[in-house]
Amino acid sequence: MEEPLHLIQVYPETISDGFGIRYAIYLAGCTHRCPGCHNPGSWNPAAGEPLTGALLDRMVAEIQGNPLLDGITLSGGDPFYNPPALLALLQRLKAETQQNIWCYTGYTYEALLADEARRPCLDYIDTLVDGPFVQAQFDPTLSFRGSRNQRILHLSQMR
Repeated sequence: MEEPLHLIQVYPETISDGFGIRYAIYLAGCTHRCPGCHNPGSWNPAAGEPLTGALLDRMVAEIQGNPLLDGITLSGGDPFYNPPALLALLQRLKAETQQNIWCYTGYTYEALLADEARRPCLDYIDTLVDGPFVQAQFDPTLSFRGSRNQRILHLSQMR
């Protein structure tokens, strides 16, 4: 049986996780363990609560019912921690909400492309913020990222 995603937190309306007003979903599980991480409590894949079908139904209804949203953001942890479950989540979110999807990851885009299990997820992500957080490159003036090595890649424009 496939291990379910674990939900740490939902922010129904945030302006901190991408352009516009976004519905942010924070998932558990991360193997990068970046020194200086802003959310080390998210590293444990069992943190939070299992993302059940009923919980996801409620989240989709909240997204569909909010005309102010500009999109959805997945963060964590690292959403790519559990690629099969992430793919299923992305497919459902895209199909049922038609929202723009941002995703934060400690992997680089190139590493995701080279990974057979993770690459399919990229088809459902419009904007990827990639790369590990690097404490020595921390820059609080950057928009939507923590360190200078991280990139904002508009995948939907690259297709």
